[in-house]
Amino acid sequence: MLGLLLPIILIVAFWFLLMRPQQKRQAALRQLQSALTPGEEVLLTSGVFATVAEVTDDHVLVTLAPGVDIRVVRNAIGQVLPKPDPEDAEVDDAAETEEPTVEPEASAEAEDN
Repeated sequence: MLGLLLPIILIVAFWFLLMRPQQKRQAALRQLQSALTPGEEVLLTSGVFATVAEVTDDHVLVTLAPGVDIRVVRNAIGQVLPKPDPEDAEVDDAAETEEPTVEPEASAEAEDN
């Protein structure tokens, strides 16, 4: 009895630890691919960033650069990238415009040489 119970427990554990999470990820990816809309920034499975221009039944027209459009199958869409938050962009712009500060010790050593 115990000899039969152990393999069954291992199969059930294998299912819950490996197979079930993979199926959930695949279902989420299928849902993401079916909900594509024009204007979304996407990452293709080949590692190319693009913007969705047009969505048809089986294919998606994506723009890689201005004037460069390619048609890919829906399965080529790996991720939909989050839209940038306007508040984060303001913080980044402010950080880039600040003047670099020089510490007094460093400038005093430069004057001695």
